[in-house]
Amino acid sequence: MNRRRTLIVFLVILALYVVALLPALVLGPDAESPLVRVAAVPYLSANLFHSIGVPGLLQHGGACGWGWCEPTWFGWLFVACAWLALAWMLAWLVSWMLGKRQRSAAAGTAARAQAE
Repeated sequence: MNRRRTLIVFLVILALYVVALLPALVLGPDAESPLVRVAAVPYLSANLFHSIGVPGLLQHGGACGWGWCEPTWFGWLFVACAWLALAWMLAWLVSWMLGKRQRSAAAGTAARAQAE
């Protein structure tokens, strides 16, 4: 596996996420943009992991009345590690597929050269 290619794909995924965050940073959290909703998914995933049963992710044990609970420092760390691991796995998969495509193209070129 080509780690350099995987790292490049990983950085491209992170750059695309930062680009998706820009409308939320510029226009504020009340902006009516689909990209703002996409950017909110990692933040809200702390609530998802809490409902699955991972303890210590939300302040006040998830009992915040009518509002959404803020993640704890452990919750922020957990969510960041989970999403970075997911992005790395996606980058590894894309890199593997690109490498497989290049290997099959090289094999096809070698077979054509041998046939001539």
